[in-house]
Amino acid sequence: MIHRSPYPDPRIPALALDAYVLERAGDYADRVALVDGVTEQTLTYGALARAVHLGASGLVAEGVRPGDVVALLGSNELAWAAGFHAILAAGAVALPINPMCTAEEIARLLDDSDARFVVASDAARDEALSASRLSHHQDVFTLDPSCEEGPFNEIPLATGGVPRLDQDTARAPAVIAYSSGTEGLPKRVLLTHRNLVANVEQHQPVQVIAPDEVFCAFIPFFHMYGLTLILNAALRNGGTVVTLPRFDIERYLTLIEKYRVTRLHLVPPVVFALAAYPSLETRDLSSVRVAVSGGAPLDAAVALELGRRVGFRVIQGYGMTEASPGTHYVPSDDRGAKVPAGSVGFLVPGTEARLVDPGTGVENEREGELWLRGPQITPGYLGAPEAAASALVDGWLRTGDVLRIDEHGAFFVVDRLKELIKYNSYEVAPAELEAVLRSHPQVADAAVVGLPRAPEGETPVAYVVAKGELDPAALVAWVAERVAPYKKIRDVRLVAEIPRSPSGKILRRILRERG
Repeated sequence: MIHRSPYPDPRIPALALDAYVLERAGDYADRVALVDGVTEQTLTYGALARAVHLGASGLVAEGVRPGDVVALLGSNELAWAAGFHAILAAGAVALPINPMCTAEEIARLLDDSDARFVVASDAARDEALSASRLSHHQDVFTLDPSCEEGPFNEIPLATGGVPRLDQDTARAPAVIAYSSGTEGLPKRVLLTHRNLVANVEQHQPVQVIAPDEVFCAFIPFFHMYGLTLILNAALRNGGTVVTLPRFDIERYLTLIEKYRVTRLHLVPPVVFALAAYPSLETRDLSSVRVAVSGGAPLDAAVALELGRRVGFRVIQGYGMTEASPGTHYVPSDDRGAKVPAGSVGFLVPGTEARLVDPGTGVENEREGELWLRGPQITPGYLGAPEAAASALVDGWLRTGDVLRIDEHGAFFVVDRLKELIKYNSYEVAPAELEAVLRSHPQVADAAVVGLPRAPEGETPVAYVVAKGELDPAALVAWVAERVAPYKKIRDVRLVAEIPRSPSGKILRRILRERG
C-alpha cells in the first residue's frame, strides 16, 4: 500500500539552487534578507545577490571549476549564507562542515570528498589550516563578515564574471551532506540541485511563508534542517533570517522580541528548555505565529506544555539528510489544526511512503519501517555503492525509522529501527521509555539504550540528567510502575548531559561505548 500526500504534486523549476533561492532578489532588493543576531549587521537582498555574484566570480578566478568540491566551515552568519550560494553559483559542490570538528576530523572529510578548497570563518580558521596541512594542502580562504566585496577574504575582487553553466539540475550535485552517524560511520549523502529545490517547493503549501516573516536561525546552516527549511525557504519567499551562531536562551528570547520573529524553528532540547523557562510568560512573544520542532521525536506532553505557556501551537516535522531533509509536516491550513499533538503531520507534496515490516519485508497498512520516494530523495552516497544499495531499493529510501499512520493520514514516529532494544525477543522502544522518564519531576533529560546482557540479549539502561537530588533505584521502581514488565529500566546512570547531534538527535552510540 502506497501512502501519498493529500496535496497536489509540486511544480519543480529546472533551476540551480542558488538561482532558485535568489530568483526574486531583484524584487526584494531593498528588503533585509539577513541580520546578524550578535553584531546587528544587516544584508539586503540586493547586497546579498551582489555578494553571491562577487564570490562566485572570485572563486572562478581562483581556479574553481564546475564539479569541484569546496568545503564551508563555520557557524551561522551572513557571510556563510552568501558564501554557500557563491560556491554553487560558481558551479562547485558545497561541503558544509560542523566547525566543532577537530582538525583530524576535518582532514578526513576533505580527503573523503576530494575537496579542492576550504572556506572557513575566522573562529574556525586555525582548525581549517591544520586540517589542510593534514590533508591535500587545500587553499584556505576565510569568510568576510562585511560581504562588501563578496563573502571571501584572500580572494581578489574579480570582474571576469561567471561562465554560464549548462547543468542538468536533476543530476548535478549541489551539496555533500554528512548524515548524523548515530549508527556506525557518517555517510556522505549526495544531494542534487533538483533535490534541494524540490524540498523547498514541497513545503510551500504546508509551510506558507509570507514576505513579512522573520526567522531566527540557531539551527546550524551546515545541517539540512537549517539550510533548507530555514535559510533557503525564507530567502526564496522574501523573508528575513536573523542568524545566531549557537543557542542561548536569553539571547534567543531577546532576538524574538527585538526583531518580531514570526516562526520558531526548534529541536527537542530547546523545546524542553523553553517549556521549563521560569519567566517565559513575561517575555513578549506576541509576534510568533507557530513553532516547529524537528531533528528528533518530541514528546507530545512537552509540546502541549510549551504551547499552553506561549499561546501558539508547537508542531513537529519529520525528515532526514537523505531527503533534503523534509518529508512530513503539520500544515498551517485547516488540515493542520486537526492533527493530534505528537504527530509529525502529513507527507509533503510529491512524496510517497510505504510501511514495511522490517522482519518479513511485508507491507503493513498502519505501522512499519518507513520507505520513501520523491524528488527530494538522494540519488546515493559518495563512494559507498554498498550503502546506497542497502538504503535505496528500487527507488525507495529505507529510513530505518518505524512510523505509524492514523485513519486521517497523519504520521507518528514510533522509534528508530536500529535503536529498538531486543529484550527476551521483545522489542522495546527507547523513545517510549524516555517520554516516561522525562515526565518525572526530578528528571531534566534522559536517554535509553540497550546494553548487551546474557541471556536476555539486551537490557534497557537509562542515562539521566537530574534536577536536584535523585535516587536511581527509586526512579527504576517508579518507571516499572508505568510500563509493561519487559520494558522496565534495569539501571539508571546519572550524567551531566545527554550527548546530542546539532539537530537534537541522541547520540546513543556514545552512550553504548560508555557501557
